[in-house]
Amino acid sequence: MSGKVQLLDCTLRDGAYIVDGEFGTPAIRGIIKRMQDANIELVECGWLKDGPHKEGTTFYHIPADLEPYLLGKNSHTTYVAMIDWNRYNLEQLPVYDGKSIDAIRVVFPQDHFREGIGLAGQIQEKGYQVYLQAANTLGYRDAELITLAQEVNAAHPVALSVVDTFGAMYGDDLEHIILILDQYLDSDIKLGFHSHNNQQLSFALTMQFIETLTKRGRSVIADSSLCGMGRGAGNATTELTANFLNRRYNGNYDMNVIMDAIDMYMGYFTEHFTWGYSIPYFISGMYCAHVNNIAYLQKNHRTNTLAMRNIIESLSEEDRKKYDYDLLEQKYLEYQNKTVDDERVLKGLKEEIGDREVLLLLPGKSLTEQETVIKQHIAECKPYIIGINAVFAQYTYDALFFSNSVRYEYAREIYPELFYKNQRIIASNIKTEGEAEERVVNFNHLVKRGWEHFDNSGMMCLRLLNKLHICRVALAGFDGFEDAWSESYADISLPHINPGKRWDELNEEICDMFQDFKKITANYMTIQFVTESKYDV
Repeated sequence: MSGKVQLLDCTLRDGAYIVDGEFGTPAIRGIIKRMQDANIELVECGWLKDGPHKEGTTFYHIPADLEPYLLGKNSHTTYVAMIDWNRYNLEQLPVYDGKSIDAIRVVFPQDHFREGIGLAGQIQEKGYQVYLQAANTLGYRDAELITLAQEVNAAHPVALSVVDTFGAMYGDDLEHIILILDQYLDSDIKLGFHSHNNQQLSFALTMQFIETLTKRGRSVIADSSLCGMGRGAGNATTELTANFLNRRYNGNYDMNVIMDAIDMYMGYFTEHFTWGYSIPYFISGMYCAHVNNIAYLQKNHRTNTLAMRNIIESLSEEDRKKYDYDLLEQKYLEYQNKTVDDERVLKGLKEEIGDREVLLLLPGKSLTEQETVIKQHIAECKPYIIGINAVFAQYTYDALFFSNSVRYEYAREIYPELFYKNQRIIASNIKTEGEAEERVVNFNHLVKRGWEHFDNSGMMCLRLLNKLHICRVALAGFDGFEDAWSESYADISLPHINPGKRWDELNEEICDMFQDFKKITANYMTIQFVTESKYDV
């Protein structure tokens, strides 16, 4: 006898991480309505939290807050909300009245699974169904899985879900876990699976989960979300999972209604927000690291993937599962603060430049569009020319400055003749010992913290010139960012080191850094723009 399969759509709950719960009233109503009309068995409508409900969000205080979003509540759909095991006061939960949610899912961490399971009785006493969610199930040892099953049996919820919190599972990991739980869990308790797509395995693992357990007679619940919307790498997609169940398990999901939900309500979110597989989130899966660590390094330091991997690897296994931002910042600084004795290098550069003007050639699009203007300036002023994080064949350089390892490797591999022809000034976050024709300078001498993108290469080189007491500086290619990548850079293949699409915010921040620098150096350094710039204000 094969087990039954149910689908749980968690778009409004897991997707809340992406939009801070702010889906808007039309989308909340529409997604719930279409999921129930598509015959999805369980619709997770959001979170129960201690704070007051804000209209248009999927963070509710009490179940009654959800009532305005339910259009035609029906009996064949189970409406669900999630609580974090220690972040919702169950005393404020009213007795079940059938007007909004029918069930509550309790998510709990491995080291507090008994406390999480212990909430089941209080919820059941108030008339709600209970579903339990064991976060980071991969972290449980075999004996702990057996104990987990025994504790769940005592609480007797509707279901227990296996959760691949860090998207770190492979097929054999999943199979090992679910076979143990299947052996020790009461047969009438369903097993669920909530996946994350860090290693592009979310849908594959969901299919394996269903196939393995249904053959053994266990009824199961598969979590999914529209377009895979969810924190970090996202989840298995509702559209793929529903179609799979229709084709292989005689599912009765209306794909037209699901597609209509995507067309009508998901377009705005896919256009304005980002989730799903990416190399940074692959690193999270590789090391079983909490996605908040990845998000922090991306947001605060524009960390490239090589550095990100090394920083996450430097954390202990336990620390990777948490998100201790102070510790992460410490590890980042340890990685970046590669101290070198650059006194001799700075002295040599100062002697080499002398009292000449220094022209910085940054990689903005004006570098090619205004080539005639730039070369005329070079002919008239005969400056000392430094290329910033990129090289271009039409220019002759006195030195190349690199502050980013990806741009350094790109220049070396794609333009080797130009790369090795010129001497190179290297920030110590890339390397502490230079090759021939390389001069390494301290990273910390080149940055001023206080901005999210404090390591902007143009600003770093300006601070280097300040340390060299250069009096005259000219800038070309310091254009500022446009909405389109191809409109921002002279070389459109240049590796992208600015995550996200907040170009206006990035421009404002660089402008603020530049104005701060000009105030500090106003008495002794003149700065001229050879080409137009958003920062020339």
